Amino acid sequence: MLRWIFALLLIPFLDAVLLAVIVTQFGFLSWVGMILLVVLTGLVGMLLVRAEGRRTIRKMQRSMAEGTPPTNELLDGGLLIAAGAFLLTPGLVTDAIGFLLAVPLTRIPIRAALKRFVIVPYADKKTGGFASGGVWTFGFPEGGPGQERTESADSGTYDLGEDAYSVAGDDEDAYTIDFGDERTDDADDEPDDDPLGR
Repeated sequence: MLRWIFALLLIPFLDAVLLAVIVTQFGFLSWVGMILLVVLTGLVGMLLVRAEGRRTIRKMQRSMAEGTPPTNELLDGGLLIAAGAFLLTPGLVTDAIGFLLAVPLTRIPIRAALKRFVIVPYADKKTGGFASGGVWTFGFPEGGPGQERTESADSGTYDLGEDAYSVAGDDEDAYTIDFGDERTDDADDEPDDDPLGR
């Protein structure tokens, strides 16, 4: 949280320093010219954000009409809101950040980086991997089939080790599972007549 407060205080400071350097270095550009430049970049940026916002809304409506989720368009909308806020803030640094977020040529890589490094990891953290499909539904997630397995903390289940079961008989339907020793919690159960019931 302290980093964000520091960043919010650093941006206006950089804007003031950059304005002072530009005014002192370029004699033909006075303070009045610099203020006009900041206002002009803000107005041009707001017109650009307005046009891109309309374009993004049209793309969002088109993708929803096709039945696809408008994920990229929603991210573009959020980036355009941030671009508008940066462009309304007076200063050259904030205007540069606003233009980077407003122009599609630079907004698309920013959107891709935002999805890859912020949104997908956050969604995976909250859903346990189901958001991006990075979840194990079968196989050996712990390291492979050669890894030794042990009995779980729950006494009612066993993790089968290597060669823990064998197929017996000539029939394709007949098989035998060899657990090694019997489970203690099933010892008191009555024997049932159905051999395939377990």
